[in-house]
Amino acid sequence: MTGRYDQLTIFGGNSNPDLTREICNYIDIPPGRIEVFRFSNENIFVRIGESVRENDVFVVQSFSSPVNDSIMELLIIIDTLKRASAGRITAVIPYFGYGRTDKKDQPRVPITARLIADLITVAGADRVLTVDLHAGQIQGFFNIPVDEMTAMPIIARYFQDKRLERPVVVSPDLGNTKRARNFAEELDASLAIIEKRRVGNVDKTEVLNLIGSVEGCQAVLVDDEIDTAGSITQAAQVCIENGAVEVYAACTHPVLSGPAIERLALSPIREVVVSNTIPIPPEKRIDKITVLSVAPLLGETIQRIHTGASVSPVYRGVGSRTIR
Repeated sequence: MTGRYDQLTIFGGNSNPDLTREICNYIDIPPGRIEVFRFSNENIFVRIGESVRENDVFVVQSFSSPVNDSIMELLIIIDTLKRASAGRITAVIPYFGYGRTDKKDQPRVPITARLIADLITVAGADRVLTVDLHAGQIQGFFNIPVDEMTAMPIIARYFQDKRLERPVVVSPDLGNTKRARNFAEELDASLAIIEKRRVGNVDKTEVLNLIGSVEGCQAVLVDDEIDTAGSITQAAQVCIENGAVEVYAACTHPVLSGPAIERLALSPIREVVVSNTIPIPPEKRIDKITVLSVAPLLGETIQRIHTGASVSPVYRGVGSRTIR
């Protein structure tokens, strides 16, 4: 099947250049030439170093730290490409920041995820490719096509290869139950759920109850992201207290902000398996962390979008590569 646009070009911002290079290596094309830098007054400047007229352009940019700078970079890159007459622009956002602010759950608060969606659309993006949104309804915030892929089968295959004797998948909260259930199906494991209550707007939770059994089992905690690691380490402790013999943790997005690394290091979690949607700086790469690459997942999806092929087979048909 032939796509409308003959030339495929991939550019990357400053948030995750290693992932951009891996994606380009998978597709076997060089990264597009681009300059993204800041003036002394903190204004961001973008210059495209090659013609993109009528090209099918993909821009890889995670909303990782510094989050607001990463978002602004993406918006300016999209605007630059639009003004350079790119044929189609796809924003590839491996990690969509502000995903937690997807609804009004208390009076007089914003729905920032919707605001970010509007900004990306107004900037000139024609479609979005992302991985494991915090909430699926965020897709509906966009008035352009959105392809949400998932890294969970990649992570599940990693645990399948470990051949755990008695695995049980544990959701660290009720809202994550569907993701954990799907992960449990991949491992042919039982499911347990930790009921918790978040206290106000601070990064603090109160664990209430474990629904299900982990006694004598190897617990695998599954979530879409690990931020301050408060929830995941509390959940790990609950699993140990309820008789789990080992505890593992898995997530797509290793945000790892604030005290996360210290908490993980001191926790009973044996291994933390994450993807590279967000780059982990060297000072945070403790021995417990294993990173799997989503470059094959995104690279294959980009190729299929470019040619107009279905992306559905990519969910289970793409392997992973261990970075560390």
